[in-house]
Amino acid sequence: MSGKNIKARVIVTLVIVAAAFFFLMPSITQNLPSVWKENTDKIHLGLDLQGGMHLVLEVETRKAVESSMERIANDLKEVLMEERVRFKQLEREGGIFTTLELSDREQRAVLEKVLKNTFPNLAIKSSEISDGREKIWLELKDEQVQSIEKFALEQSLETIRNRVDEFGVTEPEIIPQGRDRILIQLPGIKDPQRAINLIGKTALLEFKLLDEEHSLDEAIGGKVPAGSIIAYGYKVDSATGRRTRIPYLLKSKTLLTGESLEDAKVSISDRFGEPYVSIKFDSQGARDFERITAQNVKKRLAIVLDGVVHSAPVIQERIPGGNAQITGSFTMEEARDLAIVLRAGALPAPVKILEQRTVGPSLGQDSIDKGILSIIVGSILVILFMVLYYNLSGIVADLVLVLNIVLIMGALAAFRATLTLPGIAGIVLTIGMAVDANVLIFERIREEMRLGKSPRASVEGGYSKALSTIVDANVTTLIAALVLFQFGTGPVKGFAVTLSIGIVCSMFTAIFVARIIYDYFVWQRNIKRISI
Repeated sequence: MSGKNIKARVIVTLVIVAAAFFFLMPSITQNLPSVWKENTDKIHLGLDLQGGMHLVLEVETRKAVESSMERIANDLKEVLMEERVRFKQLEREGGIFTTLELSDREQRAVLEKVLKNTFPNLAIKSSEISDGREKIWLELKDEQVQSIEKFALEQSLETIRNRVDEFGVTEPEIIPQGRDRILIQLPGIKDPQRAINLIGKTALLEFKLLDEEHSLDEAIGGKVPAGSIIAYGYKVDSATGRRTRIPYLLKSKTLLTGESLEDAKVSISDRFGEPYVSIKFDSQGARDFERITAQNVKKRLAIVLDGVVHSAPVIQERIPGGNAQITGSFTMEEARDLAIVLRAGALPAPVKILEQRTVGPSLGQDSIDKGILSIIVGSILVILFMVLYYNLSGIVADLVLVLNIVLIMGALAAFRATLTLPGIAGIVLTIGMAVDANVLIFERIREEMRLGKSPRASVEGGYSKALSTIVDANVTTLIAALVLFQFGTGPVKGFAVTLSIGIVCSMFTAIFVARIIYDYFVWQRNIKRISI
């Protein structure tokens, strides 16, 4: 570098500083043009600063395996009947096992052929022969079990993320932990219980026919007919608010599920003024719904969500178009949340809350105040030390230090990063590290001046001798920060973000910006002595 390109370096610096202020302004004031607000965003505060909720969920992936085994067992039953394989019973046993009893031993070869051609993920675990009949235990292969469990975690992660996005939480952190856990941090959440209900709802939507051929009272008394189940719904008295539990006898076969759902939204009843959820199926779901309603006119069709019957209307006629309604004693908030979970999709397996913490906003504000105080105190001490020890050169270092803080905050806003309490610690650490480079440069300049060199030669020699040391020290720290960012979670990642940004900004201000000031004085002003 020399004094000849000072103007170009000044322009580059001004552009970068202007960009930093452009992104930083929404965090300072909201009185900005709409175009400005549309293209920028204020610095988001993390859970420890803004308050909110911390959750650790366990996805019961084994349930997903059991559900998959249930579907495979039903499919296997149909295929065996098509292949004319004689069997006495086929039922799921012990969660992930299916037992199959063949009528005679000659059917074993046909079964093995069916498994090989149609069900390659099923394997024969064991068998026993009694009275000429063979009982066989089938199980899913280990690689298929692992695949189902992995997919259940990934799908749960995506479903929860979709729900949280529609809930309106800014900068949520939703990341997997291990093989079956999900970490969720929701900054600024105002209603933790509503968020828990929204996140944890399985949202399995099913359409089942009521069993009107058998007695509900006998079923409640213990005589549940084969192929039927008892489910319950609720009715709320609008006058008293009392909630009454209502039993239903349903046919266990599910005619249609929420997998075919295309949209769900809240509507208001014209007659009663009560909210309900209107749903719309995709093209395949619409055809299935039309066929189901056409075949079951004058029968009652129950709409079941997570095992709870929300309504069981009588099908008056064939319903084309794939539109239906879920009615019930909903509040507007309950209807809105139900629409959110239906749009986001059903969780592939139930989730269990292992850890729940709520951080109050008062704690967050206290953390912010102490964090800001630490930055102010640290900055003042560093500024005083640099001025007292390095005279006017210390003022140069202080100017670039202030600029360094502005650039860090601007970069946080530009990248839409979340500022956390450990992130503030990273900024405080960066303040100390920022002057390290200046100290190295100043000491090299002092050495050059002791050798009797001119101010120009002293600045040139000081920067050239200190540059490699500064780069080596900062690059190794930057690598460590990037590793923390890649593999860390929560507080560790927040610290790594500000540390990484701080290192890059401090190198720019110390090596590039401070050099502009020195070159201006030694080349343009031709000073005879450097105050250092």
